[in-house]
Amino acid sequence: MKHQTLAHHATDGSDERASSTTDISRDDFAHVFRQYPGGVAVITADSPDGPVALTATSVVSVSAEPPLLAFSISHRASTAASIRSAHSYVVHFLGKDQLDIAQLCATSGVDRFADTRLWARLDTGEPYFPSAPAWVAGTQVDQLDAGAASIILLRATQSAVAPHADGTPPLVYFNRGWHHLGEHSQVS
Repeated sequence: MKHQTLAHHATDGSDERASSTTDISRDDFAHVFRQYPGGVAVITADSPDGPVALTATSVVSVSAEPPLLAFSISHRASTAASIRSAHSYVVHFLGKDQLDIAQLCATSGVDRFADTRLWARLDTGEPYFPSAPAWVAGTQVDQLDAGAASIILLRATQSAVAPHADGTPPLVYFNRGWHHLGEHSQVS
């Protein structure tokens, strides 16, 4: 693993600042983020190519007023072009009981909408998974290409939280594995 020294003490007692513009490797960067757990979400959209979905751990709340959220998608993702071309999305926050949906939407080369019992459409037309404990639908406000990914900013237009959701252990992705939070994982 490559490490950079930000400052070191010179023999004359003065500080010298390292000025390296060398980026860490892709593998080192990925290794660091494998140590950081992320909540699992599935993002769906109705693109010009039809319904599309992906599993993501990059969803963040940006602002409560106005209600804004964002997610990122790698340009290498099989659904990248379709997701980027959509204008509205549904972000599903998954519980441990939706592992099958998370895995389905994370698998390349499969028809994620083949099983019509798993999904439906909102009144506004977007495909969604009704079994998700909570979801937010929104329209794209902006899209930023950042390196090998795009960051998509949404303004929330509607949401739902299932009556049973308060207490549903959330699905979490950590170090290449699926986990869930619950009483067993609470530390304080």
